Amino acid sequence: MKRFYVLFFLLFGASLLMFSQVRSSQRIPLIGTTAPSFNAPSTKGPISFPSDFIGKWKIIFSHPRDFTPVCSSEVLDLAYRQKEFADLNTQILVLSVDRMVSHRSWKADLESIDFKGRGKVSIDFPLVVDSSYAISYKYGMVDTQAKSGQSVRGVFFIDPANRVRAFQFYPSEVGRNTDEILRTLQALQAHDEHEDIVLPVNWQPGDDYMKPYLSPEDKEKLKNQDPDIYYINWYMIYKKAH
Repeated sequence: MKRFYVLFFLLFGASLLMFSQVRSSQRIPLIGTTAPSFNAPSTKGPISFPSDFIGKWKIIFSHPRDFTPVCSSEVLDLAYRQKEFADLNTQILVLSVDRMVSHRSWKADLESIDFKGRGKVSIDFPLVVDSSYAISYKYGMVDTQAKSGQSVRGVFFIDPANRVRAFQFYPSEVGRNTDEILRTLQALQAHDEHEDIVLPVNWQPGDDYMKPYLSPEDKEKLKNQDPDIYYINWYMIYKKAH
C-alpha cells in the first residue's frame, strides 16, 4: 500500500510538472509565420490541419470550456453567421480542451436553443477536441491564469498560404465581437486583392482605402486631378474603393 501511494504521488507530481512546463514555455505564432499543423478529432470527424483546407482562409476560434455562458453565446452567434464566413471562402474551427463527449452533448444542446429570437440553428463547423492541450500549446492559447486547465478566448486568422495574418486574445470574462472578426477577415482579403493599399481606422467593406506610398502612376493621377486618388496631407492619401 505504501508503494502504491508513493507511485501515485510521483505520477501526480510528474503530471503537474509537465503541465507547468507547458504553461510557462508556450509560444504564440507571430504574424507572417507559418501556422502550426495538427491532427485532432472533431465533431465533424478527424481534422488534418491545414491539409484538409487547401485554398481556404481558416479561423481558429478557441474558447475556455463547453457549457459555459459566454462561450455558448459566441458559438451560437458564429453559427447564425456561418454562411457569411463560407461566402468569404473561410473555414471556422472552434477549439477547446474539452473531450469529445462534452463537445457532442454541448453542440446538441446549443442546436436546441432559440438564441435572441433568431430560431434554432445547425452548427456546421467542427468543434475540435484538444484535451491533450497539444494544439493550445502550439498556438500559445493555454490560459496561464486559470486554476484549472483551459484555453483562452483566441482567434487566429490564417490565409490560404497557411500564414498567420492576425490574432486576437480576449479574457475569459469578455465575449468576442463577431462583426469585428468578419471585418478583420474582410480587411485582410481586401488588402490581398489590391496589394498596394492599407485599411484605415474603422474601415468597413465599401469604404475607401489608404495608400502606403505613391506609385509613379499615382503621382500622375494626382497631377491630373484624378478623382480616384485624394489626400488629406502628404502622408494620408486615399484611394476610392469603386
